[in-house]
Amino acid sequence: MKWQKCGLLYCPSGADRHPKLLSHAANPLPVLIHGDVYRIFFSGRDANNRSSVGAVDVDIVRRKIIKEHNQPFFENGPEGSFYADGVSIGNCYEVDGKHYMLFMGWQTPQSKHWRGDVGRLIVKSDLTLELDSDAPLMTSNVVDPISLSYPWVLGGEMGGFRMWYGTTLTWDAGNGEMLHVINCASSADGHHWSREGLAVPYKLGIAQAFSRPAVVRDAKGEYAMWFSYRGGMGQKYRIGYAISKDGKSWVLALNEAGIDVSADGWDSEMIEYPFIFDHKGQRYMLYNGNGYGLTGFGLAVQALKA
Repeated sequence: MKWQKCGLLYCPSGADRHPKLLSHAANPLPVLIHGDVYRIFFSGRDANNRSSVGAVDVDIVRRKIIKEHNQPFFENGPEGSFYADGVSIGNCYEVDGKHYMLFMGWQTPQSKHWRGDVGRLIVKSDLTLELDSDAPLMTSNVVDPISLSYPWVLGGEMGGFRMWYGTTLTWDAGNGEMLHVINCASSADGHHWSREGLAVPYKLGIAQAFSRPAVVRDAKGEYAMWFSYRGGMGQKYRIGYAISKDGKSWVLALNEAGIDVSADGWDSEMIEYPFIFDHKGQRYMLYNGNGYGLTGFGLAVQALKA
């Protein structure tokens, strides 16, 4: 089913911006406040390209900005921390009445390649954010030997939790592009995770650099995933799609994503970092366009099947 684009929803602008939120509104993440109003968190950047978490309040039905928050909700960390060079947010989930927001913490050490770990923020009742731990929730190991990214968690119908996240297998798969795939993990309590390896198959030269999986489960218990991907040779991000009966084994269905770049404008070169959520009988997608969020984020919609 195709997505109907509703246009650009928000792009940071103005000369009086907070120094931590000078540009970009990447990785949009909505949290319902009341009625049709969501607080949409995003990753903005400072003059050194380090990302912190900002937000705008949006009436999602009227497509209207209610409030733009001038201060960051959470800033990149001190030197030596696992999020010293940026915070790229994933999604939220709840454990025993406590709400968490997952993120990718960036490190860009001098003369070395960038890398990432998975961290977690506490979402308080007033929707302010607090770091859960100075240590990553998940970091490199034998399953994920290089770098981790963009986590997404769903709670299971019968209890327990499942996570999908990015992992780097090599920085160059032989065609000038990294091999960065989507793995999965499971948890009984939402805190301790058992890594289960590759979830979504990849195709070198077609879909080999994945990021930000966004997963929903239908009434039959089957799963659908949207994600951004590249295929090498300088290709720019597109949004792809995969399906699964159990959340473990996935089938690529790139041509069924239902959304592509526009002929011109803010999302004409690339589209990436989808977030999927349902509201009052419709399914919404927040996503970024040109420049990895430099041009802000837009909205697309499709009717849910009866």
